[in-house]
Amino acid sequence: MKIRPSAHRVSAEYMYKYNLATDRMKRLPADDPRNFMQQANVHCAYCNAAYDQPGQGALQIQIHKCWLFFPFHRWYLYFYERILGKLIGDPTFALPFWNWDHPRGMTMPPMFVEDPRSALYDRKRNQKHLPPAVVDLGKTDSTDTLQLVSNNLTIMHNEMIRCISDPLDFMGARYCEGSEANPGEGSVESGSHTVIHSWVGDPEQPTSEDLGNFYSAARDPLFYCHHANVDRMWYLWQRLPNNKLPNKRITDPDYLNASFLFYDENAQLVKVYVRDTFDNRRMGFDYERIDLPWVDYRPPPQAARTKINKVVDAPNAKTLFPLKLDGVVRFQVDKTKKGKADEILVLENITVDASKMIKFDVFVNDEDDNPSELDKASYLGSYAQLPHKPRSGTTSTSSRIRLRLTDLYDDIDIGDDDAIVVTLVPRQQGPGVTIGGIKIIENPTKPNPTAAAAADADTTTTTTTMIRFII
Repeated sequence: MKIRPSAHRVSAEYMYKYNLATDRMKRLPADDPRNFMQQANVHCAYCNAAYDQPGQGALQIQIHKCWLFFPFHRWYLYFYERILGKLIGDPTFALPFWNWDHPRGMTMPPMFVEDPRSALYDRKRNQKHLPPAVVDLGKTDSTDTLQLVSNNLTIMHNEMIRCISDPLDFMGARYCEGSEANPGEGSVESGSHTVIHSWVGDPEQPTSEDLGNFYSAARDPLFYCHHANVDRMWYLWQRLPNNKLPNKRITDPDYLNASFLFYDENAQLVKVYVRDTFDNRRMGFDYERIDLPWVDYRPPPQAARTKINKVVDAPNAKTLFPLKLDGVVRFQVDKTKKGKADEILVLENITVDASKMIKFDVFVNDEDDNPSELDKASYLGSYAQLPHKPRSGTTSTSSRIRLRLTDLYDDIDIGDDDAIVVTLVPRQQGPGVTIGGIKIIENPTKPNPTAAAAADADTTTTTTTMIRFII
C-alpha cells in the first residue's frame, strides 16, 4: 500500500527521491514510452482530440467535460507513479498531493519552485503566483489573503457538498460511444481543478503554457501533484456522508466498460477499464490524512431576507437568452413552485472560445454586488474552461452545468417567492461565452435501493478483477 503524502509536509529524503525519479524519467530515451515528454503527450493525446471513437467516423475521444474525467486521470497517475518507483527501485514510492483545499497548502509546494536546477522545476509558471502568493480558486484577483482563504474554503464546500444533487453533478455528464464530446463537466473539474491550472500557467507564454493549457499541462511536474489532489477530492467525495445523496455509484455499463491504453512501468501496453477505478485502496494507494476545514464551511445565512421587489428591474431570463456574456448581467428565473423547494439551476448550451481561459460565477438574490467576496450565502457556483484546441476550430460546447439550489434557499430565506434573481459575473476579459438557456427544474434524484444493491454486486465483480490485475 502506497501512501500519497501532502506536498507541504514531505521530508528532505522524500524530495530527494522524487527529484531523482523525475530526473531519471526525463533522461530516458526519447522513444521510450516512459520518458517524461512521452508521458506528457499521453495527456495531450487524450485531451486534445488526437483519437477518434472506433467505428464512429470523425467523432473524437475527449476525457474532459464528462464522466471519464476522474477515472482517466486516476489511471494516468497510477502508471506515472509506478514508473517513477521503478526508476529508483522503490515500489512503495507514492506521488505527493498539493492540498490546495487546506489553508496550509494554498501556496505552490516549495519543492517545485525553490531550485531551478531541480527536475521538478518549470520556468513556465506565473511568476506573480510563486510563494507566498495564496491560491485564488475564485479568480477574483483579491489582494486580501484572509478573503482568499475564506473564498477558497467556500468554493470547496460548494463543489463537494452544497451544489451536488446527483452523482453526475460531481463526476461529469454521461458520455458514450457515438455521442459528441464535451457533454458537461462535474463540479470540481469545472471549478478548482481548472482554476489551479490557470493560476499556475504562465501568462507571458502564447497560450498560458505549461499548466495553463491542455496540450502542455503535463509538461510541468506540478501537474501530477495537482491532479493527485483532484483524485483525492474524488476519494473524499465517495466517503463524505450525504443523506441527500445516499447512492453515489454509477452503474451504467457504458461507463463501467469504458477503457484506456497506457504503458506501464515495464514499457508494456496495458488496457484498463473505468470499472476498476472506484476503490483507490484496491489499486494499492491511499492518502495521508489531513484536516478538511471546508466540510463545515457552509456560508452563513444572510442576515436579512432578500426581497425580490428590490431587484424587480431585473428582466426575465426568457427575454435575454441566448445570452452573450461579456459583462455582469442580472435577470429573474421562474421557480417550479413558490418558496423553498428541492430545485436545480441548469445553464444549457454553453458555447465558449476554446482559445481562452473562461470563468463565470453564479449568484442568487445577491444584493451587495461585491464580486470579490464568495464566502456568502448568495454565491452558488462557477463554470470554468481551460484553453485548448478542438478539431472544430475556435469553439467548444458544453451542454450544461447544474447547480443545486436547495441548501441555498435555506441560507437566503427564499420565503414564498416564485422567482429568483440570478447574477452572472464573468472573470475573463471581453467576450468568449454564449449561454443558450437557463431554467430551474425540480430535483429528480430519489434514493434507489435497487440501484445501490446492483452497485454493491458490481463492486464484488470489480474487486476480483482488480486483484488479478495488481498481481
